Amino acid sequence: MFPLVYEINTRVWLHRLSIIHEKPVTLGTVPDKEFDFFKTCGFDIIWLMGVWKESLYSQAIARSHDGLRTAFLEQLEHLEPQDVAGSPYSIPEYSLNPVLGEEEELEEFRKRLRDCGIRLMLDFVPNHLALDNKWLPRYPEYFVTLSDEEHYLDPGSCFEYKRDHFLAHGKDPYFPAWTDTLQLNYANPATHDLMTENLLSISRKCDAVRCDVAMLILKSVFDTTWSPLSGPMPYEFWPNAIKTVKSEYPGFLFLAESYWNKEWELQQQGFDYTYDKQFYDYLTEHPVNITRLREHLKADWDYQSRLCLFLENHDEPRAAKTLGPNHLAGALLMLTSPGMHLIHQGQLEGFKRQLPVQLLRQASEPFSSELPERYRQLFKLTGEELYTKGKIEILPLNVHDTSGCIGYRRHLNGESAFILANFSSIGVEIKIDHQQLVHLDRKQFTIFSTHQNKKHSETCQHEKGTSIRLSPHEAVIIRCHD
Repeated sequence: MFPLVYEINTRVWLHRLSIIHEKPVTLGTVPDKEFDFFKTCGFDIIWLMGVWKESLYSQAIARSHDGLRTAFLEQLEHLEPQDVAGSPYSIPEYSLNPVLGEEEELEEFRKRLRDCGIRLMLDFVPNHLALDNKWLPRYPEYFVTLSDEEHYLDPGSCFEYKRDHFLAHGKDPYFPAWTDTLQLNYANPATHDLMTENLLSISRKCDAVRCDVAMLILKSVFDTTWSPLSGPMPYEFWPNAIKTVKSEYPGFLFLAESYWNKEWELQQQGFDYTYDKQFYDYLTEHPVNITRLREHLKADWDYQSRLCLFLENHDEPRAAKTLGPNHLAGALLMLTSPGMHLIHQGQLEGFKRQLPVQLLRQASEPFSSELPERYRQLFKLTGEELYTKGKIEILPLNVHDTSGCIGYRRHLNGESAFILANFSSIGVEIKIDHQQLVHLDRKQFTIFSTHQNKKHSETCQHEKGTSIRLSPHEAVIIRCHD
């Protein structure tokens, strides 16, 4: 029920494979070993991030931007111009980047995934297009226009595409504008038609889309940000667009990158899953915000089961860096919680460097030899129906200091798994009072630990349940069997 998604930085991945195999590797020539890895991990969806045609304007901006160059040099000691490309989210048109192969090779890659029982996810960027997008010369009305006065007041917010004709850069209202993009004008119904057609075009090439900053084109958000310049949106974009795609491809899946507590609204407009940034924020606070995390996991099932949980992605710092010794405990918590689960390339290896999306080359860094296997064990364990369909119950914990501990039960048709995590730097003994744990024979339960093969001797039965000792930064699954 809950898909396990693996995000791949496509350009960097194929570049690395080309070096390893000492010949150009494209989507049509990816070695079988990579597909074996996907199958072994049990991934349900492969998200190829950044496959669309590159913007030359975006490339030029990335190569000359002082701030970006500083970020690039943190990754690569010796930076060459060819190491830097345009942003994969500044899209001139939705055709495959020829560096990655021909269109037929994308279809071949999708077929090979399908043969493994895996679906393909691609990007859709609804809020903006590249400065050199193919529609601008014929349809400038698809974009938000700025007056001379507005350009004078804020010249960095717009692009002069013709003499004294200014168009707004795409933006999130809480951050500076994306200067390699143009803001689409959703006050114009023709823009809705254009982007719905683009979405349909993408849906013919894959099985799912991840919709970039999807909340920016909610009518309430767009009107607040842009209506003084463009006028109001006549109607919402997402319900009609999603309905159009699903009428042609009923099983097609929509994932929204979403923030600002807009997840429920986007789900109501048709999204199958929405980013769960709150889970990420609570887990990566220092210390972990157990109180907010517990409350978050009590959310209504219809809402919670349509969230997409993650410990990292291309926009966020690496989990190994933000979570440190809590990395595996956080992974166990994420993978045993309801919802879609997103794994980022490099997360399994414990990489710590966050790669800017404009870079085509990744510096080598130390990796964990044990972490990938622990992740694979977790993938296998949490692929059971108990975790994909079972409801969640937050547990009251009897422990001398609950500030760093959380516990809950997943249950389905009489079966249960008790999940306990200690995110603190001290060992604790947790007492769980639960009827299902009373007088439980040691043959009737197994324990998975992020630290070691947990011994039954580290548990103790009592008249109301069970107690267990957890080391610092340890999480366990106590799986009850009939």
